[in-house]
Amino acid sequence: MTSRATVESSARLRLFCALTLPDATLDRLLEWQRRELAGSDGRVVPRGNLHVTLAFLGSRPAADVGPVSVALRAAAESADPIALRATRYRETRSVGMVVLDDVHGSAGHLALDLFARLEQLSVYERERRPWLAHVTVLRFRRPPRLRPEVPDLGELSPSGAAVYHSVLRSGGAQYEVLESVSLGG
Repeated sequence: MTSRATVESSARLRLFCALTLPDATLDRLLEWQRRELAGSDGRVVPRGNLHVTLAFLGSRPAADVGPVSVALRAAAESADPIALRATRYRETRSVGMVVLDDVHGSAGHLALDLFARLEQLSVYERERRPWLAHVTVLRFRRPPRLRPEVPDLGELSPSGAAVYHSVLRSGGAQYEVLESVSLGG
């Protein structure tokens, strides 16, 4: 596990855990965003904010970072190799996303394992809807109803995950890696 940032223990942080994406995947997503989303009435998600969310914890005391990191590391160590493939573009009321097929179900198993570990710590409440592997690529106030081609990302295999701090700014959220871990030990 590596620590890239430090925070005061009395602070509250917006925390989430996510799979990090390989550089080649990020490059392809950026090119696809430029080609398919340019000119849309929305804010394209920058490279540093592209990831696959596993669990969003919301506002938590900074003291939770350590236990959350331990839970993520334990879940990541027991994770099987993950293979994801882009299948479609989808819009909700506030975001556009690239939905990913979890080829072998390994990412879903990792997410479920992490949910259970975080629930045991009483830092997370599982969402009612099932977990969906996706990358948020566009944010907007009103859905632009785009129909872009699905990006050709090939079969991507994340090798890491991280605990992130989401800092809200006027130009959009900025994500800061607090702890990162390798998948599969």
